[in-house]
Amino acid sequence: MRPRSIRGRITALVTLLALLLLIPTALAEGAVGRQAVTDGIWLSARRQADLTAAAVRLGRLSQPVRPEVGGVGFVQVVNSGHQVVDASRRARGLPVLSRVWPTPLDPERDVETCTSTAHLGCIRIAALRVEPEANSPVVYAGRPAASLNSTEIFGRFFGLQDGLLIILAAWATWVITGRTLKPVKAISADLAAINGNDMSTRVPEWPGQDEIAQLARTVNGTLGRIEDAKRVTDQALGRQRQFVSDASHELRTPLAGLRAELEEARLHPAETDLPDLLDHTLYDVDRLESITTDLLLLVRVGAEGDAARTRVDLSELVEREVVRRLDRLPVRLHVEPGVTVHAAVPQIVRVLMNLIDNAQRHARHAVEVYLRRGVGYVELSVTDDGPGILAGDRERIFERFTRLDTARSRNHGGTGLGLAIARDIAHAHGGTLVAAESPGGGARFVFRIPVCDD
Repeated sequence: MRPRSIRGRITALVTLLALLLLIPTALAEGAVGRQAVTDGIWLSARRQADLTAAAVRLGRLSQPVRPEVGGVGFVQVVNSGHQVVDASRRARGLPVLSRVWPTPLDPERDVETCTSTAHLGCIRIAALRVEPEANSPVVYAGRPAASLNSTEIFGRFFGLQDGLLIILAAWATWVITGRTLKPVKAISADLAAINGNDMSTRVPEWPGQDEIAQLARTVNGTLGRIEDAKRVTDQALGRQRQFVSDASHELRTPLAGLRAELEEARLHPAETDLPDLLDHTLYDVDRLESITTDLLLLVRVGAEGDAARTRVDLSELVEREVVRRLDRLPVRLHVEPGVTVHAAVPQIVRVLMNLIDNAQRHARHAVEVYLRRGVGYVELSVTDDGPGILAGDRERIFERFTRLDTARSRNHGGTGLGLAIARDIAHAHGGTLVAAESPGGGARFVFRIPVCDD
């Protein structure tokens, strides 16, 4: 029995409240109306009795008595012997209207009497003693009680009025609630039409600051965030698919070379140079190991979080790691002492080694490493005097498995993940890694992370 819709519930509630408020009001109004009519009847009868008694006292009573108050048609003047001495046209020939006889102490009485005489039914009568003397006549003035049926008109009128008000309240609530909730239906329909492939649809926004307008704006804001999240997710999935494809391709190349060499040795064992075969196979195995190690590091960079980070004297770390290397070209250090950061030491070392390895592959005569402290950040830069990087390639080189023309040879280049790993480490530490041009015309990689507050 409970309405399912909000519209139905509100209409039912308003209707119930209207019933609870208007029905008692209608009953009270009907009672008051009936009482007012009844009081009016008694007053008219009393007034006619007063007028007739005054005429008797002045000796001006007409024969027959002519009622002066509308509706009061029964008037009798009865003497002390209970005999009718004069009467109105309608009361002529009738017996005394009432046996009630007012006394000098109670000269006026209101009486309702019922008789079958002349089919009069019940009559409301005002009995008034003309004078206080014992032989004073009494005036009876009355009107049929049947006229009181007119009081029912008030009850019916107020009942009909309140019934119409209840119906009007229910109808108005239904219509107004429907119009108010119409935008909600439109929002629901638009939301139901949205599919996962196209998140650009928006619900209509209504002007104003009411709840419906706020709901529409909130829904559109949520749809916008969902669309942005979907775009980011799609981009991440696209990068993941591309990464898987590139990784499969990179792993397939050394595996294919390794298989070819082993199959060739099995087909022609007599012609196989075993030391040369082992050198080539070990090279391919080393390459596979490097790729898998770099892939594992890429996964771990963002997963380790702050737990693996400690306070590090970056100046000492850079000097120590560079001294350990045996490179084809000398590495010149320009290190500001006492530079400290909050970082994961293995990851910072990996960034330094990757940048130096990249510089060693492209430099002609020298590689330089700079470390300085800026305002709120630490800057580690590695430069070389090689051919440099074109401006259009300075972002692309950070993509996974990307090699420029000068480093496409897998026999001389790395795994293609070194710079991608270095940038991921920079981002994991809240920093940046960008490529630029060195003062000597070569490449310059600038690694920045937040400085450690003392």
